[in-house]
Amino acid sequence: MQNYYSAGSYDAIVVGGGHAGCEAGLALSRMGFSTLLLTLNLDSIGLMPCNPAIGGTSKGHLVREIDALGGEMGLAADDTLIQLRMLNTGKGPAVYSLRAQMDKRRYHERMKLTLEKEPKLTLMQGECEHILEKHGKVTGILTSAGAKINTAVLILCTGVYLKSRILIGDWQQASGPAGFMRAEGLSNSLKELGFTLMRFKTGTPARLLGKSIDYSKMQRQDGDVPMQAFSFLTPERDMVQTPCYLTYTNEATHEVIRANLHRSPMYAGVIEGTGARYCPSIEDKIVRFKDKDRHQVFIEPEGLSTSEMYVQGMSTSLPADVQLQALRTIRGLEKCEVARFGYAIEYDCIDPTALSATLSKKDIEGLYCAGQINGTSGYEEAAGQGLYAAINAANWLLGKAPFLLSRSDAYIGVMVDDLTIKGVDEPYRMMTSRAEYRLILRQDNADMRLTELAKDTGLISQERYSLLLRKREALENALLRLDKVVPPDALLQEYLKEKGEPPAKSGIRLFELLKRRGVRYTELLSLYNFLPELEESALMQLEIMAQYGGYIEKQFEEVKRMEALEAAALPQDADYLSISGLRTEARQKLAARKPKSIGAAGRIPGVSPADVAVLLIWRKAQARRA
Repeated sequence: MQNYYSAGSYDAIVVGGGHAGCEAGLALSRMGFSTLLLTLNLDSIGLMPCNPAIGGTSKGHLVREIDALGGEMGLAADDTLIQLRMLNTGKGPAVYSLRAQMDKRRYHERMKLTLEKEPKLTLMQGECEHILEKHGKVTGILTSAGAKINTAVLILCTGVYLKSRILIGDWQQASGPAGFMRAEGLSNSLKELGFTLMRFKTGTPARLLGKSIDYSKMQRQDGDVPMQAFSFLTPERDMVQTPCYLTYTNEATHEVIRANLHRSPMYAGVIEGTGARYCPSIEDKIVRFKDKDRHQVFIEPEGLSTSEMYVQGMSTSLPADVQLQALRTIRGLEKCEVARFGYAIEYDCIDPTALSATLSKKDIEGLYCAGQINGTSGYEEAAGQGLYAAINAANWLLGKAPFLLSRSDAYIGVMVDDLTIKGVDEPYRMMTSRAEYRLILRQDNADMRLTELAKDTGLISQERYSLLLRKREALENALLRLDKVVPPDALLQEYLKEKGEPPAKSGIRLFELLKRRGVRYTELLSLYNFLPELEESALMQLEIMAQYGGYIEKQFEEVKRMEALEAAALPQDADYLSISGLRTEARQKLAARKPKSIGAAGRIPGVSPADVAVLLIWRKAQARRA
């Protein structure tokens, strides 16, 4: 048996230096706790082993929420991005989402330096092999190098490294992503602590040498001008942005892939893990969407200090020779050279229903899990969980109430609720369709929704809070001025005629005028000089409030109904197996999950609306007996 030496004590230990670990380590240390961040390799801190991008549909919402809560991802992304675009502008504002191409190396360096400079945070390279627990409480960890480190709080942010395996065709290797070593011993320790482990799979496409690509045959994709920002602290700025390029697969590409499906480890049955349905490999696309004669392929830069290009849309685990053959059938890639081949990676993760709403293990105090260990995919999902788990761990250490975000508070709240109540059977990806109240949970109002809630955490700087107050005051002032009734004079009628709007028949409130689709606040400014000028973020919110006010009110009414169900508490010792009227599946699921409320019970897969009605009747009967 190995002899372990004492390597000190910390208030908290974070295992893993990916996006979840970075946010967790920074939050705990900034909230005043001595924190150790232990990671397999310091060169993998803030690593982007897959897409060199941050944000995207719904993911941009998560980054804005992380920033509004005092996290680091938005600031780091703004500092190191090389292109920025707002997606879904042809749709409603609920689904507007920022997406940025990142300089991967600079993001890693920027995040690592931020961690190194944090006074109460210590970085260490090493492998956590075993979790120490006594009487239902975490007491420390053991490392593979023989160190014993004591702590009261442990946040596991292990990413895709738990017994991970890389597969390219029939070649495989016990390895983490991008050639980094994997974690060998921690999976067994998790089993000993009562976790149910699952095997998931994700993948990445090839990287090509830029000089071997003919960009003239592709569609150039430029960034937005003027630029916005992820962080509410980042001022407006202008910069030279790096273009991306769009091309397409074709029938020749599809024929190469179809002819070699038997050599794909996914279709040959070699891969054990479950893949992400919403991020399919190119093999999956060809098989599942047989009616499509082409698929989009985006050629994206990996950074300013490299000419490697990421081939978005071509994630694959096909053999290297097949990858090259298929790529060279694509317009602009006829002479491409591969710097790194695409691969699949499978790894261990936990069943997140073992966690409470704070992301702590239900039966072990001080043990939290965040990121891909919880069955999620994506940098943004991981970062959101890391920050959320850290705030709750800090509150637990302080003896304060948990910091809980509901489904109507934030996309982070939706994600945590989905994971802990519904569970996962494939890698979980955040999507706007998962949020019932997405018109309330827009990216533009993340600061208005969350910064005040996080004020007591110590993560909200005076600068951030002052900006929030200034924005709130500007909106209130503008709304007050917009309450003014203006006459239907010639100037107004001419403006409405130019906009294709019907004329005003009598005096009209300016706010009612702003509700008209063609009317913009900036144009009203030129007509009525008593209106205040607004910054872009406040301006967007004001126009959304005017144009979508009725829909927003309806969503707030839905939230009230949901809150009533959430307030209907269920006893933790309820004997669901004996409740008549419940279907057998519902009894089993309720007995296993022990939901805290009627609302939570209704979100458990296998519990129907009829079962919820039975629970409501049963609950009332219990109350009468009491």
